Amino acid sequence: MALVQIKNLKKVYTLGKRQVQALRGVDMILEKGEFTVVIGPSGSGKTTLLNMVGCLDSPTSGEVYLQEGMISQLPPKQLARIRRDKIGFIFQFFNLIPVFNIFENVEYPLILQRHCKKERKYRVRLLLEQVGLLEYCKHRPNELSGGQQQRVAIARALVTNPLLVLADEPTGNLDSQNAQEIIQLMKDLNRQNSTTFIFSTHDTRLISRASRCVELRDGQIVN
Repeated sequence: MALVQIKNLKKVYTLGKRQVQALRGVDMILEKGEFTVVIGPSGSGKTTLLNMVGCLDSPTSGEVYLQEGMISQLPPKQLARIRRDKIGFIFQFFNLIPVFNIFENVEYPLILQRHCKKERKYRVRLLLEQVGLLEYCKHRPNELSGGQQQRVAIARALVTNPLLVLADEPTGNLDSQNAQEIIQLMKDLNRQNSTTFIFSTHDTRLISRASRCVELRDGQIVN
């Protein structure tokens, strides 16, 4: 059974008097447990594609299905619930909440889902242990290195047991050693938990570890 199915997906942005076709009829199927990267030059449509799958934007035409339910034409409140309950996000610049400590940053999605305190504590400690940062749980983001902050972001993305994790250039703001460690961590979590990952990236190290590579050019899949 396909986890994500995309049918003839198109997106047109209006910039002043000019129209920009970001996606030009994309078709793709993603199975559960895949570790897939989307590559292509700047402006090829990578981030737009992830935004459509992640319920952050709506297509001009075409359909996106998540677990056989169409999500591409849902109203904003339903899209927000899907983002909260079924999708984890990892960003290039971490996007941690600076006034929260590490435990609180990872816990926050569970508060939004209204889990009890006992369940939140169990899940957060488990994920922080998996990413090797349990001893830093009382630290704030500015007390951690870039690689450690990205580990926190990964824990936050996974703490809700999402169907799908979307990562936009997750190693783009890291040095070589930290990038290698983050890639290995995500690969381990993919293998251990069958978590499905989709990345947009230019990082050849991440591309080489992918189970599938999808190339976009001018808004179309070319491989």
